[in-house]
Amino acid sequence: MRLTANGISCVRGGRKLYDGLSFSLTGGELLLLSGANGAGKTSLLRQVAGLLPLSGGEIGFEGGDLAEETHFVGHASGIKDTLSVAENLHFWCALYGSADAATEDALARLKLAPLAMLPARVLSAGQKRRLALSRLLAIRRAIWLLDEPDAALDAEGRETLLSIIAGYRARGGIVIVASHAALDLAPSKEIVLGAAAETAAA
Repeated sequence: MRLTANGISCVRGGRKLYDGLSFSLTGGELLLLSGANGAGKTSLLRQVAGLLPLSGGEIGFEGGDLAEETHFVGHASGIKDTLSVAENLHFWCALYGSADAATEDALARLKLAPLAMLPARVLSAGQKRRLALSRLLAIRRAIWLLDEPDAALDAEGRETLLSIIAGYRARGGIVIVASHAALDLAPSKEIVLGAAAETAAA
């Protein structure tokens, strides 16, 4: 399994965010994206997910259909306030076509099981973030694309998130994380986006 980006570029609003960017990731590796606000971290994640067209270059994936093998968790939670916690997760599972999704285990791991029947609108910001992250555990995908995944999480939530990511990598998953926080992610590679994109091995 290998994810590759060859000479990719991104232009938004007439402004070039990055140009000629390349990287390669295999199972178990994590790429950390850092840089100032507006440098292109979210845009890069969205390009890998197929949600934003490339301005140049190409992205390839050896291991299946890239669109069907990615989990993108962005700033917007995608939570429907009128549905219960459990119904939100079941909705995502139906959307992703995962009939065998481990929804109960996912909610338990994120400490949402006692809240499963409550409407999502009563959740705190941190609980809503946990709910958004629960689909990572419930629905199997080869690549996780995480945009500031620790946003609104408390210390316990961050530790749970780090444990989940570590476990996923140990099973051979590929992770790309955009983050400002000093999370203990032990990245395999890092790209610093800014005036010039720099790639470095950890």
